[in-house]
Amino acid sequence: MSDAAIDDIVALLPPLLTSIDALAFVQRYLNPPDYDAVLEAAGAPDAALREARTQLGDWPERLQHVRAALDAASDAALGAFDGLRSAPEQPDGIRAAYRALRLAPRAQEALYPLAANLPPVSQFFLDPSVRSDDALQARLDGVKAGDETGVMHVDNEPGSRGGFSMYVPEYYTADRAWPLVMALHGGSGNGRAFLWSWLRDARSFGAIVISPTATGGTWALMGDDTDTPNLARILSAVRDRWNIDANRLLLTGMSDGGTFSYVSGLESDSPFTHLAPVSASFHPFLVEAADEQRLHGLPIHVTHGALDWMFPVQLARQAEQALAAGGARVTYREIDDLSHTYPREINAPLLKWLAER
Repeated sequence: MSDAAIDDIVALLPPLLTSIDALAFVQRYLNPPDYDAVLEAAGAPDAALREARTQLGDWPERLQHVRAALDAASDAALGAFDGLRSAPEQPDGIRAAYRALRLAPRAQEALYPLAANLPPVSQFFLDPSVRSDDALQARLDGVKAGDETGVMHVDNEPGSRGGFSMYVPEYYTADRAWPLVMALHGGSGNGRAFLWSWLRDARSFGAIVISPTATGGTWALMGDDTDTPNLARILSAVRDRWNIDANRLLLTGMSDGGTFSYVSGLESDSPFTHLAPVSASFHPFLVEAADEQRLHGLPIHVTHGALDWMFPVQLARQAEQALAAGGARVTYREIDDLSHTYPREINAPLLKWLAER
């Protein structure tokens, strides 16, 4: 690299990574009554990012792909902050905030290809608990994504339905079976964005993640179920290509995705060995309609926020009782400071639970 490019990267990366982390903080703690306090706690790392952008010089042609990635990630992060700060002025305030946060995974998607060559980016996409793990670092050093590893998208461009995105750790080898997570986005979401809720943990702890997009506007919670056959098709295609542990197949999801993990995962012929709904709705009929043999002994991990304003926490408490009475092996986790958002801190415990059950 040229000295000018190195200087620019050194100046730009810290505020960019800090800004993306701050957006993750807002996403995690976003709760309508606390909106102003959450934004204040997140601070203004975007100010330093804007300043660093103004100082960037000219780069040689051979480094323009790096510059383009950093520009795209910065634009997305800055756009997210702009949207968050203007949201209270919009007629649909909180919805405008959620729309702004959709830019956060775009920033991560733009930045991730640089992880193979820029150590600070590689470290960013690891759980803090393993950033000093020499063995993991040795597996990652010098390894670039190929046709069989890294981030992949199959018929999952923005606005499309029914495709999927996935992540296979760059250090994947076919000589052992790998745990698999099928992660379902929330209502009006898409799998391409939701993948980034899981990538850091999958990369850190060694799991393959599939993040599909619903065939309709949201998951098939009413009417004809076109999503369960699509999930089966996707899973079959992935199992044909990668060595997947048949005893470690987790179906999880957020909000409508969590509810659909009940709907689909409790079917008698479901291939998934573990279910983990997050911030999901629940109706006792889901247990009443479930196959008794399927439910008996089935490991189910229920996560819900005490502050959830969309699906009150009482629904999760009822789910725990009904599922346990039906014979499932239920693990229940209620998070005191969680509203109706995705708690990324549960991913590592879920992977550990998946390995142990």
